[in-house]
This record gives sequence, structure tokens and C-alpha cells, in this order.
Amino acid sequence: MAEILIKNLYKRYDDTEAVRGIDLDIAHNEFLVLVGPSGCGKSTTLRMIAGLEEITAGDIYIGDRLINNVPPRDRDIAMVFQNYALYPHMTVAENMSFGLKLRKTSRQEIERRVSEAADILNIGELLQRRPRQLSGGQRQRVAMGRAIVRNPQAFLFDEPLSNLDAKLRVQMRTEIKKIHQRVQTTVVYVTHDQVEAMTLADRIVVMNDGIIEQVGTPQEMYDQPATRFVAGFIGSPAMNFVPCRIAADNDDFHVELADGIALPVPAERRQRYTEVVGKDMVFGIRPEHITEKRAHAGAHEVDFAAAIEVLEPMGIDTMVFFNIGPTDVCARSQPRAVSGVGESMGFTIDMAQMHLIDPATNRVI
Repeated sequence: MAEILIKNLYKRYDDTEAVRGIDLDIAHNEFLVLVGPSGCGKSTTLRMIAGLEEITAGDIYIGDRLINNVPPRDRDIAMVFQNYALYPHMTVAENMSFGLKLRKTSRQEIERRVSEAADILNIGELLQRRPRQLSGGQRQRVAMGRAIVRNPQAFLFDEPLSNLDAKLRVQMRTEIKKIHQRVQTTVVYVTHDQVEAMTLADRIVVMNDGIIEQVGTPQEMYDQPATRFVAGFIGSPAMNFVPCRIAADNDDFHVELADGIALPVPAERRQRYTEVVGKDMVFGIRPEHITEKRAHAGAHEVDFAAAIEVLEPMGIDTMVFFNIGPTDVCARSQPRAVSGVGESMGFTIDMAQMHLIDPATNRVI
């Protein structure tokens, strides 16, 4: 169990920079999730920590030890892959104990560790089965058990749930969180699924095009995204982005949208937005902050109307799509409050939850 420190890390493949100068401090016992779209550099970063990819430039420390040139087997880490990587001819117990046998661990110690890990993972009855006799979720538990028995300084997970069906992914997310609470070890976890990242992480690292866009807790990412990319990547359904301008009338500021919609800016944000008055900007608002028209619960809620284009019933909610100018916008509504497609519907928007994005920099102001 140790801190992992990454300094100015680069990975180049010929003329392509897969990772571009990232810095990251992963705390002892922290569950850190690297998330981003395919090709963003997250798995490459994980593989450099593991020693499976050569570092082009920069340094990686585990604890106080520089590991740039340390072979993978000597880094005292355990990696769990998305394809499980189990030996098909070995039993579950043999798969879990294989690494310990290579390290000449005593038989009694191997049996103790395998039994402890099987108890943690609830796979005691599977120890004599072979991988072909297991479900996908059971195989993933065995792969985690093989990592746990090693008692490493850090666990590295490379999209471990991507081969499971949706229901099993939800179940395994909970299991992984429980395991981390019992086995207090530093975890670096890679996924492209922002829901996985939000539910598992102590902190999230959002990566894009080889760089880190933002680091923070799940709630910080949701409430205070630093860039348009983070704002659109975190949250489901994704944040709405609508072209706008900020208009000032003495001390009153408004977000001016197409179709004559003008929404008042909260007073505490006026100073922040003074420098962008009259400029083309992007208004960001999450679907859950646009609802059916209702009694106002906050000082910054305001109403407007729009014609419904598409409805997506979700059971507990209905996603309502409408247009503001040429832009599609999504709102989250109570099912029984929704009008029919093509009809005008009243909406309430919480302007305290607005985000204003500078399109020249894609930064949230």
C-alpha cells in the first residue's frame, strides 16, 4: 500500500503523443479512476504504471521508489484485465495461487491467503472449478482474487467490467467498492464509463487527447466542471450546450438564447461574467435542472415554454426534447406532467446550476 506519484509523463509512438506531460499524485489507499473516451491515454498511463509500456519521458514513483526501469514483476503491484487472463487448465484455487508459488511462498501461507480472498469475494465454493465452468462475473471475481492474494502495494484495473452485461456491471461495481473498503489498498482504475467512474472513485481524473482535463471528487466534477469536455462527459444524460450571449441592462444580466428566450443571471455571478458581456458564449445546463413547470423551490428558478419534439419515457422520469433555435435540448420531467409531441410545454429552469463556457478556450467561466 503506497502513494503513486507521476511527474511530467509522456508516451510517444513515432510521431503520435498518446500521453502528453501529465502530473498526478495518487494518495495511499485512494481509489482513483482514470476516465475518458477511447484513445485519450488512460490505458496507456495505467500500462506505464504497470511496466507494460515503456516510458518516453517523465517519472513514476511507487512510495519513495522510482520505478521507471523496474521490471513489472518487481513493482509490487497487481493488475486485473478486462479479459480476466485466467489459465484455462488450472482450477480457481490454482489460478489464484499461481503467482505466490512463483515467489516460493509456503504452502500454508498460500492456503491461508487463497481462503481469505475467496471469503472476501464469496467464491469459496468455486475453488475446484475451472474457468470454463464459471460465469463472466465469477471469472472476474477470480481475477480479483488472484490480485488480492498477492497483497500488493497497488491494484491496477483495466476496464474490468466491460465484458459483462449491464445488470452484472452494476452488481460488480458494488462488489469492487466493498472489496476496496475491506482491502485497504491504493487502486488505479481505468474505464470509459462515466457512471462507473462516478460510483467507484474517491477522485476522478478525466483525460482527453493525452492530457488531464480535470481532477476532482465525483461531486466536484458534476457541480464544477472546468471545461466543456468535462461538463459534457460527466453526467447522464449529457449536459445541454446552447449558443448564447450575456446581455447587461444596468445591474441586471441575462442569458440571451434563440427564439427570444432571456434568462436572468444570478446576482452572485454578474461580476464573473462582466468581461464577456456581448460576446458569443455557450450556455450549459444539465437536463435535470430543466423540469416541467412547477412551483419555484429556489430564488433562481424561472419559466419558459417550448414545443416538444421527442419524448423518451424512462419509467420514473421522461426525457423531453425540444429546440432552442437550431439546438436540441433535453429536459427531465415527471411522466404525468408531459404534454404531447408537437404541443407547447412549460418548463422551469434552475439558473443557479448554469455554466457559461467560452468557445474560444472551451473553459467554464
